[in-house]
Amino acid sequence: MRHADVAYFDEAGRPHRPDGVHLTPRGHAQTEAAARMLAAVPFDLAVTSGLPRTEQTARAILAGREVRLEAEPRFREIATGRMSEWGDVDPSRVRQALLDCLGPGLTPGSTFLKGESFGACAERVVAGWDDLVARADWRNVLVVAHGVVNRLLLGYLLGMELDALARLEQDACCINLVEVDVRGMPLVRLINHTPEDPAKIHLTMSTLEGLYQQYLGGKTE
Repeated sequence: MRHADVAYFDEAGRPHRPDGVHLTPRGHAQTEAAARMLAAVPFDLAVTSGLPRTEQTARAILAGREVRLEAEPRFREIATGRMSEWGDVDPSRVRQALLDCLGPGLTPGSTFLKGESFGACAERVVAGWDDLVARADWRNVLVVAHGVVNRLLLGYLLGMELDALARLEQDACCINLVEVDVRGMPLVRLINHTPEDPAKIHLTMSTLEGLYQQYLGGKTE
C-alpha cells in the first residue's frame, strides 16, 4: 500500500517537514475503506517505512488485530532537496519541477527534486524487498510505503525500465496485490486500487498535480 492522504504544505504553501506529517481527515476515511476491504486477509506481519504516515495507515488497517508491526527504513520515501527554498520561486517553475520529477528521461543518476538519486533509492528498496521475501515467518504481509518507493518496486517486479515510472500511479491509500511463488517469481494481481473511490470518480488529478495544488495554497500562478 501507499500511505493514506497527508498534507505536505500548509494553506499558505509553506512546506511541512515530510518526515513528520500525519494523516488528514480524508486520510483517516481512506484507511477505514481499506480496512474493510482487507478485513478477511489473515496478515502475519506488517512492515512500514517507520515514518508516521505509514505507521498510522498500518495501525488503522490492522485495528483490533494482533499483527506484528515492524519498521523497515529502506522503504522510506525517496528524499527530496530543500523544499523550503521554494518560497520565492515562481510557482510556474515549481509546477514544472513537480510534474516532471518522475520523467521522462530518468536515469539511475537522476535526482528527485534535487535530492536522492533514483538509482540509490531503487537499490535500497529492492534490497529491502528481497530480504523480506526471503523470510520464512510470514505468508501474508502488509507493506505500507510511499509513492515513489512503490513505483520502484512495481517497476522491479514487472521488469520495467526506470524511465517508465511516470506511467504508474500510486494514489493515497492505494492497494497493490503481489503474489510470490516458491521460486521467488512475482505475479502482480492488482495495482493502485483505491477502496474509498474504486472508479476514481473524485481522483481527477495525479498525485503530483495534487502536490502542486497543495504547494500553490494562497499563491497565484
